[in-house]
Amino acid sequence: MMAKMKVGVLGAGQLAQMLAEASERLGVEVICAGRPGDCAERVAPVLAVELDNAAMVAAFAERVDVVTIESENIDAEVLRGLKLFPNAKAVGIAQDRLVEKTFLQACGIEVAPFAAVGSAEDLPAAIAKTGLPGILKTRRMGYDGKGQARIYRTDETVAAWKAVGEVPSILEGMVKFDVEVSLLAARDGEGKIVFWPLIENHHRDGILRRSDAPYVNVKLQVLAEGYLKKIMEELEYVGVLAVEFFVQGDLLIANEMAPRVHNSGHWTIEGSQTSQFENHLRAIAGMELGSTISKPMVMLNCIGWMPEENETAKFAGLLRHDYGKSARPGRKVGHLTFPAGETAAIAEWEKRLLERG
Repeated sequence: MMAKMKVGVLGAGQLAQMLAEASERLGVEVICAGRPGDCAERVAPVLAVELDNAAMVAAFAERVDVVTIESENIDAEVLRGLKLFPNAKAVGIAQDRLVEKTFLQACGIEVAPFAAVGSAEDLPAAIAKTGLPGILKTRRMGYDGKGQARIYRTDETVAAWKAVGEVPSILEGMVKFDVEVSLLAARDGEGKIVFWPLIENHHRDGILRRSDAPYVNVKLQVLAEGYLKKIMEELEYVGVLAVEFFVQGDLLIANEMAPRVHNSGHWTIEGSQTSQFENHLRAIAGMELGSTISKPMVMLNCIGWMPEENETAKFAGLLRHDYGKSARPGRKVGHLTFPAGETAAIAEWEKRLLERG
């Protein structure tokens, strides 16, 4: 009997947890690197590894057949030399907003106007390039609205610089857009790519609150698929990639890319023939990619509060995912997924979640 392929995940949060859950259908064993008590430990072994320690990460990689990530905030230098999918180059680009924007431009993809900011003194020249209003973002380590400050007037620059921690940053011009969408794709080692439908996303306080799939626009679907194909081929990418876009008429303006499974694609667990988690594992394990045929779904994030099971059980169409994390303001602790036709239940739960978090 052949031994199970071992996939090592750097990180042991909810994305690692959902990868481990998907692995059970594939006969693949997922082992996570993180801290004992992390939420993935409920479904997979978690080994104590400091993810900024190159020696510990390398030792962990020796125990598995292939390595992947659940966050792009691991220093790419720690990742070099590992049998890693996606590769360290892709991760390195995604973890630095300035490098990422420059790369996307080089791929022929529209982005918001941007400028590098290394000090408060750089801000006047950056504003001259991007215009106002703008968003000052740390180049590295920002997520869910953290490490960001909006600038509407020139007299707000000093406060914004302090708000982002006075670290290397990027100023982006704010884009007027119709809606924000994301596209997820999976690419295998032979270069085959499958795409899910475009997803419409809604944020509050910089945190994703709701995703609706599909966002139906044939022209933009084709355009987005072409953009992701270009990125993936340029990077010799293997695994799932997500890119967020602003829709501006017939234009797509790229906001950011994530070299991993992505929050806006969690609905694929119940809504697609093959979820983003299963196809990510299929891609990095050398298996054939699964079908991404999907049905209309809505996902709501649970921020700062996870409803009790007896509350959600009253709604027949509601699908509950509890990450097992302690609640605190602004923290994603779970998500709820609904068939798109369950409009009354969706409206009720969206209201409840926004009121609580």
